[in-house]
Amino acid sequence: MRGLRPGDRVAISMTNRPELVVAIVGGLAAGATVAPVDPLLRADERRDVLEDLAPRWLVDEHGVTAGAALAAQPPARARDGLPPALVVYTSGSTGRPKGAVLSHAALTFANRSWAGPVIGVTEGDVLLGALPLTHAFGLNGALLAPLLAGACVVLVERFVPEAVGRLLETAGVSVLPAVATMFRRLLDLPGFRGAPPLRLAVSGAAPCPWELAEEWRRRTGTRIIRGYGSTELFRPISYLAADPTDLPGCTGRPVPNVEVRIVDDAGHALGPDEEGELWIRTPAVMDGYLGAPEETEAVLGDGWFRTGDLARLTPDGHVSIVGRKRERILRGGYSIFPVEVETVLLAHPAVAEAAVVGVPHPDLGEEVAAFVALRAGGSIADDELIAWCRERLAGFKYPRRVTVLPALPRSATGKVLKSRLVAPSPDLA
Repeated sequence: MRGLRPGDRVAISMTNRPELVVAIVGGLAAGATVAPVDPLLRADERRDVLEDLAPRWLVDEHGVTAGAALAAQPPARARDGLPPALVVYTSGSTGRPKGAVLSHAALTFANRSWAGPVIGVTEGDVLLGALPLTHAFGLNGALLAPLLAGACVVLVERFVPEAVGRLLETAGVSVLPAVATMFRRLLDLPGFRGAPPLRLAVSGAAPCPWELAEEWRRRTGTRIIRGYGSTELFRPISYLAADPTDLPGCTGRPVPNVEVRIVDDAGHALGPDEEGELWIRTPAVMDGYLGAPEETEAVLGDGWFRTGDLARLTPDGHVSIVGRKRERILRGGYSIFPVEVETVLLAHPAVAEAAVVGVPHPDLGEEVAAFVALRAGGSIADDELIAWCRERLAGFKYPRRVTVLPALPRSATGKVLKSRLVAPSPDLA
């Protein structure tokens, strides 16, 4: 890539193949600001990202395209005085994606933390790179951190359960980073038991239900290490490979050198087991959203990242996520958090996926609506699922409407795109 300068923004949009790895690692080594772009985006979504990013270079399956958008601009500087390492776009699960700007210092801390205390990667490990490497979880968890530790990464261009199941048997995979949907699809394979030398699996990008983690443990004899993170700050809360502690209702503890606090609406710290917004302070936090100072100011202040998630902190420091503050459904004056209803739906043996949203109601303000996808071979009527929830939830919480879909709309990292459920596209009808 002749003419590449430190600080140039380089958009890279390819599936998981060696050329993608070369472009990402080469760009970082050259001092460029690398911006992975999901190759599965629709044309309008890709256009929005590239217009926001204004890259000087675009690397995709067609080759390298030079642009002039940034030619006259001096390179930006991150907190560590260097040009930013990455611009990673959020999934857009509740709206238009934003570009999180990450420094080299943040990237280094995140990947050393992941490779070290979180999963304990060694040079003898083989990790399966089946997650999309253009997203934060795949990029850090399945590529950069393992390479930093000297481990081997086996690339999978597209996740196909049958093919991945065979790879686990033949490629010597010892660590499997994946999202909950991928674990579910593997467990649905007839006779799937995992294979040595698999020693652990790691979930991310979207919540991994406790029941799924336990089923995986029973079937494969290995543990799924659960945790919490986002595009803006990679894996600040997690269970650790060397600690066998695993609690059903919690997502882990802060990893070393990360602080958390639970605060009320005024920003005052709350005590153990009190519910409030989760704030996190970590060296891995982003510098801000690209070209969006107001949105940055809304989530960053005094070194703390305001997650927008409601949580509780146990007396021994475990974090329990209650729900999204902004996703709270207000039905007739009552507060309902989707995760509670989703947990009940996922406990039904026919349900593989569940998402709950609030929809407008003329009298109550909002009503509870649920969307589910069924397990292979599963069959159940929507009124049966409503009855299932009514028996297990307070009268104001259970969904009055359940829609069964072939699959829930998800980002490439497995996060449910609830914005598409609230305003569904024709292909979801």
